[in-house]
Amino acid sequence: MDLTCEPLSGQGIASTGDMPAYQIRTPTTTLPQGVVMAASPGALHSPQQLAEEATRKRELRLMKNREAARECRRKKKEYVKCLENRVAVLENQNKTLIEELKALKDLYCHKAE
Repeated sequence: MDLTCEPLSGQGIASTGDMPAYQIRTPTTTLPQGVVMAASPGALHSPQQLAEEATRKRELRLMKNREAARECRRKKKEYVKCLENRVAVLENQNKTLIEELKALKDLYCHKAE
């Protein structure tokens, strides 16, 4: 009897409440259609923009880390459940073998007498 524990993959099981929330931002300035806003190279990397970018990257990293931790906990729970099932099967098998051994010992002892 083959008793292996393998993770379920591609089952299409989705947990609810795990969807990340996104906020849509609208531009604060309105330009006529076709007008392109030009900016100096220094304005693209102002300290405020760099701080916002760092905050955005940190939030994205934390969100990915939370999702990875959630997946890790789910896999661990699945693995433990598989091991518990395997223990139950092996305990039943062991019990059956012990009973069979007792029966064979009784049979052998009665034949020897």
